[in-house]
Amino acid sequence: MAGGTFTAQNKILPGVYINVESQPNAVATVGERGVVAIPKALSWGPTGTVMEITPGEDTTPYIGYPITAPEARFLLEMMRGTDVSSGPKKILLFRYTGSSGAKSTVTGSLTVDGDTLTYTVTAKYDGVRGDDISFEVAADPDATGYFYVNTYLAGTLVDRQYVDSVSDVVNNDYATFTLSGDLVNTSVVQLASGADPTVSSSDDAAAMTAFEPYTWDVLCYTGTTALTISAYTAYLQRINETLGRKCQLVIGNTSGQNSKYVISLRNGVKMNDGTTFSAEQAACWLAGAEAGARYNQSLTYAQYPGAAQASPKLSYDDQVAAIEAGQIAFIDDFGTVKILSDINSKTTVTTAEGAEFKKNRVMRVVNQICNDCYEHFSTYFIGKVDNNAAGRTLFRAWLIGYLNAMQAANGIQNFAAEDVEVLPGEAIDAIVINVIIQPVDSIEKIYMTVTVDATGVTVAAA
Repeated sequence: MAGGTFTAQNKILPGVYINVESQPNAVATVGERGVVAIPKALSWGPTGTVMEITPGEDTTPYIGYPITAPEARFLLEMMRGTDVSSGPKKILLFRYTGSSGAKSTVTGSLTVDGDTLTYTVTAKYDGVRGDDISFEVAADPDATGYFYVNTYLAGTLVDRQYVDSVSDVVNNDYATFTLSGDLVNTSVVQLASGADPTVSSSDDAAAMTAFEPYTWDVLCYTGTTALTISAYTAYLQRINETLGRKCQLVIGNTSGQNSKYVISLRNGVKMNDGTTFSAEQAACWLAGAEAGARYNQSLTYAQYPGAAQASPKLSYDDQVAAIEAGQIAFIDDFGTVKILSDINSKTTVTTAEGAEFKKNRVMRVVNQICNDCYEHFSTYFIGKVDNNAAGRTLFRAWLIGYLNAMQAANGIQNFAAEDVEVLPGEAIDAIVINVIIQPVDSIEKIYMTVTVDATGVTVAAA
């Protein structure tokens, strides 16, 4: 009996023809946010490359310090989230390459009972953290001729090798070994002379290039150089308007960007443990919070967990000035520190872009729709669906289902199927999609009138 698969019902021989296919995942679901990117000057880690860190995992392999160390505090703050939203699901970290950095190293020779070990041990990466690396060679008391080669970071064992010859010793994630002679017992030997690289504006240009192939929701810049901030602002505009990937930038205390893509933070905070963060440092927390917030969430009056007070505290006039300048500000509210208003730096309103584009919740809705449609159409439609009435109906049906799902989650309101239009384009391979949406914003201003009845007249119940 004949069999196999078929592409058309044109078989000649009797038989069973079966196609086994995957069902395309064309379900109209709203995607997730939660990726934040940050370039940083560090004392450990690979330079000039993007590291992907998942909150909760050990940060030591990436930056040389655990999440509880002061040097990792920027990551800890970035992961906190708020009282109404979670933190990021992923952090893209770029370590600046810089110049004049040096790797910690140690060279020596040791003779024990006629056996001589000559060694050069060097930190894997440049930076002062390498000075906290040490190693030792220790004989196995239960096996003659066998040794442990231990590597320590700040006194904690991070690598152990069991060998019987110098040729068996291999490099690890923290140090490289050049050994000759015979293995002998040593004391703990410390590496030294590491130096952090000096960072320049060219390192930020490299960071932009490195981040570009990745997909992220928020980029954080913690520097203060005006020209670099301008470069990042232009970079975000290109990513959004040329590459079509919708995202935002969070920066410290600057003004004048006038961009829906840029979020500027006016002031910093003092934490419960006494640590004070400037606006540039606190931008790490804000970037993580903005990336983790969903399209149907606003960070207006969202709390900064662990913060004791705004620093500096802002007067009423300062708060008004921050809003008018397009800056997010921290305020003190009943023993907590909150975001005054979840806005971006856009200050100019036009007929094409109204005041609603100043609000980051609205921007999250718009960005979510654009990014989800970009991904879905690229995956399931471009090059796969015919440009005829039936094909355009598929486009329209998916969009209607998608926007209905977003409306059900309170991302948009007053949506109807008639608000989606899919038309043939001017070219034979083009279509035109017109969509009308009304994003939902959060209640931020409450006007209440309380009327006091001074007459004392009461109405008895019937």
